[in-house]
Amino acid sequence: MKEKQKFSIFPFLIMGVFLIFASSCEKDDDDNGNGNNTGIPVLSTTAITDITQTTAKSGGNITSDGGATVTVRGVCWSTNQTPTISDNKTTDGTGAGNFVSSISGLTANTTYYVRAYATNSNGTAYGSAMSFTTQEGSSGSTFTDPRDGKVYQTVVIGNQVWMAENLAYLPSVVGPGTGSNTTSYYYVYGYDGTNVADAKATDNYATYGVLYNWTAAMNACPDGWHLPSDAEWTELTDYLGGRSVAGGKLKETGTTHWASPNTGATNETGFTALPGGSRTSNGTFYLIGSLGYWWSATENVASNAWLRYMYSNSSLVGRLDYDKEVGFSVRCVRD
Repeated sequence: MKEKQKFSIFPFLIMGVFLIFASSCEKDDDDNGNGNNTGIPVLSTTAITDITQTTAKSGGNITSDGGATVTVRGVCWSTNQTPTISDNKTTDGTGAGNFVSSISGLTANTTYYVRAYATNSNGTAYGSAMSFTTQEGSSGSTFTDPRDGKVYQTVVIGNQVWMAENLAYLPSVVGPGTGSNTTSYYYVYGYDGTNVADAKATDNYATYGVLYNWTAAMNACPDGWHLPSDAEWTELTDYLGGRSVAGGKLKETGTTHWASPNTGATNETGFTALPGGSRTSNGTFYLIGSLGYWWSATENVASNAWLRYMYSNSSLVGRLDYDKEVGFSVRCVRD
């Protein structure tokens, strides 16, 4: 009887060992997509708010750190339904609890998926994915300059309304050999003369508008508009995700006007930045098709003012100060 009892217990012992092994295997899995496994954080994704054409806000709530300190947390997003930290992500502190994340660099009228993440020494856990669609780009409005009847396309970017074309107001014109940092001068790239009608008949005027020295630029915009300050240019590029990427979102696409390769150009804002070149202090025209420069209304020193520039082989919006005598393009922003 005792020998039979041994054989009847043995299968149950085997089954118990199997169940223990299976349970330990399940715990080794760091992430099931919901952040609910032992050893990794437990968290949820916060509702998405403040959605614009290129930005949004979300965040998360980490209710358990999984027994180890949360060293990185934030949100990740993608156009795929299950974003991971290998996609776009923010980093928003450490530890458990609530956090807020600001998402930038988005494309207008596009559906994205976002979820919170948290990482500890055992792995990375995710909250549930949520979807949102960015706002459509606001373009197509026009403004007619009462001084000369010129019609400009305008575009809304964030809280600003910009002209979507280089200013073309031309009350007078001189050749590139004439310059000053105190007297207003107006130039049309490639034109060396003083006849306004002839200057306006050129292809460069029709495409790229007028080059202004800083004194002329300060008073060139029509009533209700003004030359943007350095801070207003910064507001624009910050809204678009920073200067390193904003140029691509502002530049006209293709190589009809920009030299190849026109790196990163999407023109998703409708700003349609064009490379109008410059009139240099040496009395020459320079780099049309490769570089665009735009004045700001902000001086740095008495002889120099801040500007922004974009070029064909970068997505950057550059910032530097330059001699007020030089001729650059103008973009007006609404008061």
